Amino acid sequence: MTSRNHMEVDSPVGPLTLVAEEGALCGLYMQLQRHRPDDGRFGSPAPEGLEVVAEQLGEYFAGERRDFDLTLRAAGSAFQHEVWTALRQIPYGETESYGDLAARIGRPGAARAVGLANGRNPISIVVPCHRVIGADGRLAGYGGGSERKRALLDLERTTAGTGGPALFVR
Repeated sequence: MTSRNHMEVDSPVGPLTLVAEEGALCGLYMQLQRHRPDDGRFGSPAPEGLEVVAEQLGEYFAGERRDFDLTLRAAGSAFQHEVWTALRQIPYGETESYGDLAARIGRPGAARAVGLANGRNPISIVVPCHRVIGADGRLAGYGGGSERKRALLDLERTTAGTGGPALFVR
């Protein structure tokens, strides 16, 4: 069995639980997040290997970091990894629809499957699943809740200078 450890950090979107597996980030969870594993799966409470993650998250929330430079180890299917890789290609401060993301990975018509893979992303924020929105511009489905999704998008749009705070149709 692999060795896991975790730590909790405060953030503008609430407490975040960071989980490492053999020095690689394998989980970043918000409280009350959909598909959050049982806390018993996070391993021992210890910061080893997670200090740099906490530092980079602090820089992100301060508007000083747009890309994360971390070793990641997310458990998932080949399709999920394909989607999660594509998520990291969505530029900071921008959004993409589920359908557009599906087309970009060569799977037009798979918007629903992309949405399911997006919802199972175990490394939120770093793998920016919050940047995917509905085709009509609405904040469609986010495991951390629509308020947190809006806060993350507003932070990015404000600091990226892409037209100020994000406005979405409800």
